[in-house]
Amino acid sequence: MQRLAPALRADNVNLDLISLIKTVLAATKEISFRVGQGALSGVMGSTLDENIQGEVQKELDVVANQLLKDILLESGFVKAISSEEEDTSVAGNQNGKYIVSFDPLDGSSNIEINSLIGTIFSIMEAPEGMDAADPDMFKQQGTKQVCAGYVLYGPATILAMTTGKGTHFYTLDKTHGSYMLTEKNVQISEDTSEFAVNMSNQRFWQQPMQNYIGDLVKGSDGPRERNFNMRWIAAMVGDVHRVLTRGGFFTYPADNKSPEKPYKLRLMYEANPMSFLVEQAGGLSVTSEGRIMEIEPTDIHQRVEVILGSKNEVEKCLSYYK
Repeated sequence: MQRLAPALRADNVNLDLISLIKTVLAATKEISFRVGQGALSGVMGSTLDENIQGEVQKELDVVANQLLKDILLESGFVKAISSEEEDTSVAGNQNGKYIVSFDPLDGSSNIEINSLIGTIFSIMEAPEGMDAADPDMFKQQGTKQVCAGYVLYGPATILAMTTGKGTHFYTLDKTHGSYMLTEKNVQISEDTSEFAVNMSNQRFWQQPMQNYIGDLVKGSDGPRERNFNMRWIAAMVGDVHRVLTRGGFFTYPADNKSPEKPYKLRLMYEANPMSFLVEQAGGLSVTSEGRIMEIEPTDIHQRVEVILGSKNEVEKCLSYYK
């Protein structure tokens, strides 16, 4: 098995980007250790604060964000960072070549039940001629990503990552602290009988999505004439990892539960990086209106509808919107 850096060099990834990726992953190793310590780490509770999203922060949210923020801004490679836990972007090195967006700890609600959580990241080249403190530099289509990935903190710590040459899995070897390439060119099956969605919101969805999921639930007695299984981890990293591993369909559709917030997932540090991974693995990642990575961002915390997974099932879902 190859270590991460030689595997990236074999894909002709430039040395500066390799160094930046190793910097990101250095922080994830520390987060993995804190997560693995559980209550012994002393950071498993909630704070009394809310982040910019209006969500109560877990102590581990704050710790993970600070670890990533500090190590990236000190690296010299990064012009600015954008995080779910920060009000706006944070300036780094004015001459840095890259900008990094991240969700430091996806699935925070799973912390107290010792279930799956993870870190999601997206790397783009920094635009020239813009001040490092200008958040507008992050308003780039997802197609401009040069690297995207997530680290899943489960029984094993697994990295899923792409630099535009396929999606690959790496596993953290805790005996010597290196990420090892364990599966190259992951492929999502085109067909599936498994879907993931938060069914408690069904009554708030748009009618096409209600009709589509309703037909899946009817199983062999319905128009699809076969049974489907539902899985829901409540952490995008876990649900997308299952899709990458064995195929599947995942959605967080638009809903009218809170009319001022019809979408749940954030474009820059959740939907775009996951879309890059899924597309590089042969799947589709869209909204009901088009490809996610072609959305022109208007805000660093912009939210979007997400429909992703096995190609044929995503296309079947979209047919309900026509």
